Order: sequence, then structure tokens, then C-alpha cells
Amino acid sequence: MVASLPRCSSLLVNTGFLSLVLFIFFVCCMTTKAEKPTLQGQRIKTRKRDEKAKYDPVGFRDAILQGLSEAGSDLEAVNKYLDQAGSKLKYRTYGETLFDILIAGGILTPGGGISEDGIDSGPVRTDMCIFGSPDDSYETLRGYAAVFTRLMRRYKYLEKMFYEEMKKVLVYLKGFREGDRVRLARCVAIWTSDSLLDPKVLTTLLQDHLVKDGLAADFLCEVLLTAKNLRDITTVRSLLRKAGLDSRLMEFLQANKRTDENFKNLFQQKGLEEILGIHRSLEKETSLKELQTYLTQQVNEGASVREITVGVQEIAKKNNILEPQVISAIWSSVMEAVEWNKKEELVADQALKHLRVYAPLFAANTQSDRAELTLLVKVQEFCYDNMNFMKVFQKIVVLFYRSEVLSEEVILKWYKDGHATKGKSIFLDQLKKFVEWLNNAEEESEESEEEEED
Repeated sequence: MVASLPRCSSLLVNTGFLSLVLFIFFVCCMTTKAEKPTLQGQRIKTRKRDEKAKYDPVGFRDAILQGLSEAGSDLEAVNKYLDQAGSKLKYRTYGETLFDILIAGGILTPGGGISEDGIDSGPVRTDMCIFGSPDDSYETLRGYAAVFTRLMRRYKYLEKMFYEEMKKVLVYLKGFREGDRVRLARCVAIWTSDSLLDPKVLTTLLQDHLVKDGLAADFLCEVLLTAKNLRDITTVRSLLRKAGLDSRLMEFLQANKRTDENFKNLFQQKGLEEILGIHRSLEKETSLKELQTYLTQQVNEGASVREITVGVQEIAKKNNILEPQVISAIWSSVMEAVEWNKKEELVADQALKHLRVYAPLFAANTQSDRAELTLLVKVQEFCYDNMNFMKVFQKIVVLFYRSEVLSEEVILKWYKDGHATKGKSIFLDQLKKFVEWLNNAEEESEESEEEEED
């Protein structure tokens, strides 16, 4: 009995240990979260906002072509259809595709062709478009151009898309037939004249391949000629300025033909002789800007009067700038270079001191009576527009007289009938005593000459 006690004790220990292990295992199982079973091929539902709509320009085209087919050749019915279809066919997504169709009849491919995607399912183009218009007369094309106008008035967000679309379309000009290019140019003239299309789109024409083939010049001339015939030459001038092409017209000629003679021949042949006058005028404006920029820079940097005088004469000679225009630019640059004192009693001394420095520059560029009178009128207008200078006018005139910038003959001419209307009575009164002195001096001089002759 005693001998069996150890075996029983060992059994009890082993049993207790086994129970402890089983207990720990049970606790672990209870605290571990079991994974939920999943089924193979289970479909997870996507939230609506996470779904991506399929981009389908071909489907959009087919829907538009069907609607245009039902509308027929009646432009009013076309306008009505396009107006109603906007809420259903997502113009915001397919705006450029819509313009492709309304311009060329189908989806344009790079190079100017029409995409044939989906041709097995039906037609891929329509004749109810600008290129399909019955003729290229202004009256006919106005109706087709108006489709775009009405469409964009209804859906304002299309305006930006239209501008981008036209930049693309103009690059494709080479792929279009000549008649289609004429139709498009005339519509562009209508749209730009009516402010529907930004004229800056015309700068797209300055592509090497379009300039080289003469397509850029032909298209621009057709646009300008249409604008002239529909409106007037003022519209043409405004269109060129807004497009930023007023000083770049020569760039439309092929690189090896950019001469004044070829430029003249081009616009004369196109019936745009007025462009030559506009071009000369713009060239003159550009030259004056060059002179003004030079003067402003030199005066602000404190260059010597002698150096400025030489530079001014070189620019004037090179660009055939007349002396009255030169003297106007000098006056503006000299007066704008100073921050004038706001106190009337101090500005006179400041002005006279400043002008005395530049008197030789004025004298060198007033060799004609016309230039002198132009300067005198400029002084009058400046003093009137700047109230602190109202009482300085007479002092400036006397300074210029003593510096031999202004002659007594021109001052008397100004006093009699050469003055401007601005502040006329005030400035005539200021100069009254000086003019009387000049007249007396002139009479004394004549008497002295007569005595010498006797």
C-alpha cells in the first residue's frame, strides 16, 4: 500500500497539468474571433458615386445624327432639337464632338478626316453642317453660324469648348476641301465680329505647314474680306488688334517671300487694299513705341542729353518718324520721368530746373515751325491736365523761348489761333504781357532796321 502512493501522486499531477492545458486552449478559442465564411465569385455592390461613366463619343454622335436627320434641312427645327437635347446628351462631356459634327458633319480625326468608327451600325456623318451648306454665300452661312450662337447662349459652358475646338479645327485646314475652308473662314468672320469667338484663335494659323502651303494667308484674307463686306474696314482693324496680329501680318507670308512687294501684291489680289494702309499705320505706331521706350529708358537712367539726342535722331531717321511726332514723344518721356511735388508753390522751380536740363534735346528736335507749335500745344494740354502746373505755363514758354526751343513767330501764332481749347482763356491771359513784349520788340527791331537802311 505504501509503495503505490507515489504512482497515484504522479497520476494526479499529470491529470491536473492536462486540465490546465485544456483550460488555456478553451479560453484562447473563445477569445479569437472566427472569420466569416465567404463565397467564391461573390459580387460586391459599388456605390453610385464610385461608378465611372463610360466615355462614348461614337454613341453621342449617333444620337446627334439621328436627331439632325429627324429635323431635316430646316435650321429652325435643328435649333429646337439641339436646344432640347442638351439636357439628355451631356454636352458638357461631348461638347467638342458636338462642334465637330456641326462644322464637318462627323467626328474629326487628326488631319481633318471623318472618323468611320461604328459605320457598320449606321451613318457616321451628316450634311446638316457648315461644310454641307448648300452654298457659301453670306446669307446662307449666317443661318448656319447662328446655330452655334443660339446653342452657346443656351449653354454658356460651351463657349470655352468652342474656342478650344476651333484651335484644333484650324490646324486641320489642309485636310479640308477648298470650298469647306471658304465656308469655315466666313463663319469665323461672323463669329468673331459678333464676339462669339475670341479673335486670338486666328494666331493658330501661324503653323509652319499652313504658312508654307499658303493656307494661313488665304484663310486669314477670307476672314478679313468677309468682315469688311459684312461690316466695314474699322471692324477689320479691330479684329486684327484683338487677335494680336496687327503687327504680325508679314508672318503669314512664306519665309522666303516676306517682302513689301509680295505683301502688297497679296492684299491687293485679295481685294484688301485697305490692309496696306492699316499696316503702314501699325508700323508707324510700332516705331513710335520703339522711340518712346528708348526715351523713357534713357531719361530714367540719366543718360546724357547729347547721347539721347543722337539716339533719337537715329530712330527717327530709320523709321521715317516726323519731327512733330518726335517732339511729342520727348515731352511725354521727360515729364513722366519725374515725381512732381504736390505743392503748387514748389512745382514751378522743380519743373523749370528739370526742363532746363533737357532744353538742348527739345531744341534739336524743333527745327520746323510745325514741331514748335506741336510742343507748345503739348505744354498747354499738360498744364491744364495737371492742376499744379496751371500757373507754370507762362514760365515754361519763356524758358523755351530763351533756350531757343520756341521762336517768337510760333508763340505769336499760338496766341493768335494755334492754341488748343483746354484752358484757353487762362493761358492766353498768362501770356498776354509776354506777347505784348514780343510785339513791341518786333516793332523796335523793324524800326532799327529801317534806320540802318536810311
